[in-house]
Amino acid sequence: AKGVTRIVNAAKEPEVVDLAKLLKSMGARIQGEGTDIITIEGVSMLSGASHTIIPDRVEAGTYLAAVAITNGDVELLGIDLDMLSVVRGELTEVGLAFEQTSQGVRVYRRDKQAPLKAVSIKTEPYPGFPTDLQAQMMALMTVAQGASTITETIFENRFMHVAELLRMGADIEIHGSSAVVKGVKRLKGAPVMATDLRASASLVIAALAAEGETIVNRIYHLDRGYENM
Repeated sequence: AKGVTRIVNAAKEPEVVDLAKLLKSMGARIQGEGTDIITIEGVSMLSGASHTIIPDRVEAGTYLAAVAITNGDVELLGIDLDMLSVVRGELTEVGLAFEQTSQGVRVYRRDKQAPLKAVSIKTEPYPGFPTDLQAQMMALMTVAQGASTITETIFENRFMHVAELLRMGADIEIHGSSAVVKGVKRLKGAPVMATDLRASASLVIAALAAEGETIVNRIYHLDRGYENM
């Protein structure tokens, strides 16, 4: 565009910074990426460039929740935990341990005999707890010891997965923009329906720990965000 554009109250996510990095390598003039105000000075033309996209932190966070709920021990390749500092902090409190490896991060339950611990979260803009991991965290909290409050401040109607988790035996009550989750001893398999991308991931996580078989319908939602889950 001709002239100077200012984006005020800009998103600060690592993906925004990564996009700016690519565009700048193509000849764009951008300042302030990762802050509240991004300034772009228009140029007449961009050139080609080579760029490696950063790891998907929401995909990584989804698998972290899966490791926790199954009492697993997994190495996630290529993940940068700095992008997930808040999530890592919450999951450490839940009971996960993290070890840096040469290729990524090893993740496992700190004490395989101890129950998962309930924690309360509130979704916030980056670097706060991401709304895109709220459903996955809720699935994890359904079998954690104690009660947790999950507050959604970013998107309305982001609790559509609650009805499906209830089919599996979860104990969840919605109060406005918050959901109170009381941990149960075990979930039970059931036919459930994916209502959106992250909700469908949460149902897969719950199904991993549920007794019996779960069938997740409408997985075209899931395929938008995960490769060969």
